[in-house]
Amino acid sequence: MMKRLPSTKIQGVFGLCLGLLLVSNSQGQTPDLPASPELLKIRGFGTLGLARSSSDNAEYVRDLSQPQGLTTNWSAKIDSVLGVQANLSMGEHTEAVIQALSRYRYNGSYGPEISWAFIRHDFTPDFQVRAGRLGTEFYMLADSRLIGYSNLTIRPPPDFFVPLVFSNFDGADLSIGSKFASGLLRFKLFYGRSPESTPFYGPVSWNLQGSRLHGGHLDYFSGPWQFRISHSIVRFSSEEIPLNALVAPYFSPFPAPDITTLFPELSTIGKTATFDSAGVIYDDGPLRLQAMYGRIRHESRSYQDSWSAFAIASYRFGDFRPYLGYSTVKSAQQALSSPIPPPLVAVVNQMQEIPHMDRHTITLGTRWDFQENLALKAQLDLVRGPSQAMMSFRGANMEWNGRMQVFSLSLDFAF
Repeated sequence: MMKRLPSTKIQGVFGLCLGLLLVSNSQGQTPDLPASPELLKIRGFGTLGLARSSSDNAEYVRDLSQPQGLTTNWSAKIDSVLGVQANLSMGEHTEAVIQALSRYRYNGSYGPEISWAFIRHDFTPDFQVRAGRLGTEFYMLADSRLIGYSNLTIRPPPDFFVPLVFSNFDGADLSIGSKFASGLLRFKLFYGRSPESTPFYGPVSWNLQGSRLHGGHLDYFSGPWQFRISHSIVRFSSEEIPLNALVAPYFSPFPAPDITTLFPELSTIGKTATFDSAGVIYDDGPLRLQAMYGRIRHESRSYQDSWSAFAIASYRFGDFRPYLGYSTVKSAQQALSSPIPPPLVAVVNQMQEIPHMDRHTITLGTRWDFQENLALKAQLDLVRGPSQAMMSFRGANMEWNGRMQVFSLSLDFAF
């Protein structure tokens, strides 16, 4: 069963919301107003979400950064987010940006975190450089996936985004744009290191801190169309998964063997993971279409290679925008090249099966922009998959049959 959210945490989250609203009102800014010459501009955003699933046998999470998820009880924790952003002008071509968020984090807390903190300099209108803490852009829309008001659905499709455990990095990027044919071509490169950790399985966490991230993407904008292809590489700096701690219960009360010494292919030190994706968005009048495909490949045999995809279509009727979507994720186990001693076969096989993902989701919902900078959303997700694929859920037990319905409501706002 899920733990009840302590009242102090609820008060902290909503206290931060009230504080951000007061700051926003004092500044008199909204995202839809034209840029002003003020030295300091403060904006904010947030989502107040409620959701529940139809099963107590597995917990539905927004992504793998969340240690617990939804059961049959209504909960506000997986989708509720509060954020504030300050933009400080440091000259005609230089700006400092800092963004703080309060959300349900990997360690179960709701304490504010610095998601962005960078300086941007525009050498020309088509050449920009940023340095500091930046949002990851492995996939199209990835750096804004926590800003509910900017997203059509209540949450970006978890089947697609759930394997992406990197939210930000400390480093730099550069962006170059140029006219091409009848549109605009924009190229971005980035390099940095991860400051994050994230849950893995039970009490075991991924230690992503210090891992090197680099890559880039190419965008093309033409009329209502936007296309993107991207390629990113992560080089892990340590044993991201503490495998010995993971297998220790199988050998208790005796000491567990050093798994990465016995099977170096399971080690993650110095190993890479590559993230490739392609996406397209069409937005013209009342019609909006989104489709993306992603592929992740791992050198370490502790992880499974995976692919994921989604497509969403929506059509606006006045202030209402109903939408229909489909998403899927699948992964495949990588066999070890060295033979496994018989006493360890069951342990190693089960350990390699933990990261397995295989599910698909049909999403039905509607968005109602009932007032400027305010949107209500209602959404139903029909989740299906084999019961053995537990990685994209939390706390799955032996009675889990791989099927659930998720009911969600949210209020998104920007100020």
